[in-house]
Amino acid sequence: RHPTLNGQDAHTLMLYRIEVGPRESLPDQPGNSVLAEFKFLHAALPESVRTARLYWVDLDVDAATMSTLARALLSDPIVENVAINAPLYAAASGQHVEVVRKPGVMDPVLVSIDKAFKDRGAVAKHIATGRKYVLQYAEDKQPDAAELLRIGRKLLANECIEELHINTPAPVHAPSAEAVFKLIEVPLLEKSDAELLEISKKGCLSLTLAEMKTIQEHYAQLGREPKDIELETVAQTWSEHCRHKTMRGAIDLDGPDGLKHYDNLLKETIFRATELIGHRRCLSVFQDNAGVIAFDDKWALTFKVETHNHPSAIEPYGGAGTGIGGCIRDTMGTGLAAKPIANTDVFCFGMPDADHETLPAGTLHPRRVMAGVVAGVRDYGNRMGIPTVNGAVHFDPRYVGNPLVFAGSAGLIPRDKIAKHARTGDLIVVLGGRTGRDGIHGATFSSVELSEDSEMVSSGAVQIGNAIEQKKVLDALLKARDEDLYTCVTDCGAGGLSSAVGEMAEDTGAVVQLDKVPLKYAGLTYTEIWISEAQERMVISVPPEHWKALKELCDSEDVEATAIGEFSGDKMLRLSYKGQPVGEMAMKFLHGGLPKFSRNAVWKMPKSNPGIHSSIEALGAAQRALNLDARLLNNSRTRPCAIFGPLLRVMLAHPTVASKQWIIRQYDHEVQGRTVVKPLTGKHNDGPSDAAVLTPVLGSTLGMALANGLCP
Repeated sequence: RHPTLNGQDAHTLMLYRIEVGPRESLPDQPGNSVLAEFKFLHAALPESVRTARLYWVDLDVDAATMSTLARALLSDPIVENVAINAPLYAAASGQHVEVVRKPGVMDPVLVSIDKAFKDRGAVAKHIATGRKYVLQYAEDKQPDAAELLRIGRKLLANECIEELHINTPAPVHAPSAEAVFKLIEVPLLEKSDAELLEISKKGCLSLTLAEMKTIQEHYAQLGREPKDIELETVAQTWSEHCRHKTMRGAIDLDGPDGLKHYDNLLKETIFRATELIGHRRCLSVFQDNAGVIAFDDKWALTFKVETHNHPSAIEPYGGAGTGIGGCIRDTMGTGLAAKPIANTDVFCFGMPDADHETLPAGTLHPRRVMAGVVAGVRDYGNRMGIPTVNGAVHFDPRYVGNPLVFAGSAGLIPRDKIAKHARTGDLIVVLGGRTGRDGIHGATFSSVELSEDSEMVSSGAVQIGNAIEQKKVLDALLKARDEDLYTCVTDCGAGGLSSAVGEMAEDTGAVVQLDKVPLKYAGLTYTEIWISEAQERMVISVPPEHWKALKELCDSEDVEATAIGEFSGDKMLRLSYKGQPVGEMAMKFLHGGLPKFSRNAVWKMPKSNPGIHSSIEALGAAQRALNLDARLLNNSRTRPCAIFGPLLRVMLAHPTVASKQWIIRQYDHEVQGRTVVKPLTGKHNDGPSDAAVLTPVLGSTLGMALANGLCP
């Protein structure tokens, strides 16, 4: 049977299924990589693994034209074969596994394919992609259905964002239908404490009982129930991810100097230290998307680091890619836009040789997490032309359930472009990527603990980035900045438009028409449009007299720019959809209504240094692994090299200590021509540098050193 769409035959719709893979006489590198991972899976080893890329294209052309387009646009005809509406490996028996993305999951490849077809004068109605694996087994080692499913889940697909289809062709998901408008109210006023908590949990709002009761009381004073979009807006704005409410809370500390009260822990410790120093180079601290320090009389440097742990735990490639992508957007959203000039990262993973059977339920294998995270950061930085110049990696079994993924971005900005402020009457303009369901509840998901159900329950919170789109936005934004076409900018991070517009409009208020927001596909509700964290989007405030010039500039850079409302001046947030009011909130409550956390803390003198004990335990384990008699270590007559040579090799083989060259060399650290001291140095450029040194302003003799440290 040919593939179908909406129940119609493929020939009627001209829906072509295309398979592209390596010629049979050539190595199949993706297949060989999968084969190499089987040794960590405790599964029967296939004799070979063949792979193919899958494409479904709904295009009104004949088969011959489709064949020409597929060979020209979807394959490398020198080393790859193409099959249309037929299996690529016709003679291959074995087990077939096909993997496709779930509906609504971003696929940046589709954007490029669609543009390539349009450049050839062919407009496709629908495009989808997937992967195919053919596992060849000896006759006596054929796995059963349950084992194939386990292999697929552990090795070939991530069910957070993908579907597995074993020995059956994968279906093509039809384009979404238009959403049916329905205004929703959430009944809160008469709810008990237990019911309030249940509403927060079921809605993935991550709001505490105190917060839910504060919202309940606020709407009781208004004499009405909250709309769903209003409750979601509060949840995003009050999330731990956006507000750092635990660190901003009140703490009573019972410590060595007696009882001490902190009214705002963050302000009275970290903030206070910076304010007390009052260094003349600190130009903007704790008030923008990144910190800003003076570089010379004309230029300033920005720096931003954040974690993307939870998303990377359940979808490593997308989580890490959008982690570094978000830091780059924070750089772009600092002041009136800084130019990203360098990336850095710190990763903490479980042990790469961990036994699959010992992993907690719902977790991915550390090797899979590691490969995905490294690739995600690599691809995003390399494709945007931003050098990754510094990093660190640490391994420990305790990172299995929650890997740590720190991403950092440094930027360069003119000192006269640091100040910004949205003005009453300015247009609210969205630049860049379109809005989809990816990233919904990203802020609230990042604020809760992971569990074995997180992979499925929170799959919508994971985003997939598109670095090429963000590079285009960066180019347009910097040109618009230099032409003074806008007055304020921020990125659409966690919480999407609700966060970006909500923050920019705190002192003015805003009117937003949600039906004007460009969508990746139909079917999104007004609330999904408002809170989606879909990537590569910036929000800017544009004086009406500059709108035409900005639109023309963005069109020239192939960047979509859309006005969706204006900054109103009444300090109210008013949301509408197709002419219908769907939400109205006071900025005072949204930004000032959050109840303060209050905690008690007790400090006790540590009994020992766990780091020292860990080192002693590691040394003992290495000694036992080598069967070294402890008496030999204390025997002065024993030749040291005979004992400590093998011991040293064991310790150097620990993944935390071993060379990270295999990671470093995947990152482009030369692009932009600013890197003076490289990540690898020495006579043969194979020794890790303690820091990278850049010359941010080309031609200047002033430099910037970038380093990091980790003390777990």
